[in-house]
Amino acid sequence: MHAQSPTPAPALPGPLRIAVMGAGAVGCYFGALLARAGHDVVLIGRPAHVQAIQARGLRLQTATEDVHVPLAASTEPQAVQGADAVLLCVKSTDTEDAARQILPHLAPGALVLTLQNGVAGDERARAVLGPAHPVAAAVVYVATAMEGAGHVRHYGRGELVIAPAPGSERLAQALSAAGIPTQVSPDVRGALWAKLVINCAYNALSALTQQPYGWLAAQDGAGEVIADLVEECLAVARADGVRLPGDIHAAVRGIVLTMPGQRSSTAQDLARGRPTEIEHLNGYVARRGAALGVPTPVNHALRVLVRMAEAAAHQKA
Repeated sequence: MHAQSPTPAPALPGPLRIAVMGAGAVGCYFGALLARAGHDVVLIGRPAHVQAIQARGLRLQTATEDVHVPLAASTEPQAVQGADAVLLCVKSTDTEDAARQILPHLAPGALVLTLQNGVAGDERARAVLGPAHPVAAAVVYVATAMEGAGHVRHYGRGELVIAPAPGSERLAQALSAAGIPTQVSPDVRGALWAKLVINCAYNALSALTQQPYGWLAAQDGAGEVIADLVEECLAVARADGVRLPGDIHAAVRGIVLTMPGQRSSTAQDLARGRPTEIEHLNGYVARRGAALGVPTPVNHALRVLVRMAEAAAHQKA
């Protein structure tokens, strides 16, 4: 008998040129890992942030290291020129505006990956970019925060689930090789909804109290409020024909175990006096519920409370 030759491992993609549009905590974290893996990465963000990165590199702080990663940074949307892929990491409220800014500069066939909260970011970006540019939604499971200009801190997790699109497999291979667990899945809508449920359960409560998930879960009566939020979200999802993967109740509980010290992105925005994404979280569930005839009183109340907190903060500024 002849010995069979071992099956060769699939070739990894060569270095990609990747632009991160909206280089906040999520974009900086993934951009830093991609840059360290040898890809040509440019971060597009706010002036103070960009200046710090240009001067010292991006400071990446994790549980095991605290390093400066050299990479390019710009304040201009035309920095997406020549990119094989664009990670669209702007806040959900800025999706259409960011898509309009990069549209004139996108290379033909460049993949635009939406890494955002909410469930409709890819649809909104696609409406602006048109059929000439592939757009894929990504579900992001990562706990990060900006600790200062040019300084991102990673608190936990870091997986991605990407929708199928031209270029998705190649980008997924590059992300996985860079230490970012990534899979391409046709059921991204269900996964986006699963993340939406988790965000609706915790983000507004964390924002209103300015406390992390572990503290929230320990408070008297919080479990019942969170359970009500989750049940409302699931009722809307069922009415909308969405199937959520896995055990969503276990996933909601698991956030407290995996990210006990993390404050939500909504809490971080509110603390900095920036507009929150509440309209794309609890607000989205409340609007979709109203359209489908599903009552969502708890989600509606939290949406209103966060908007009140935003208005109060703006009044003080």
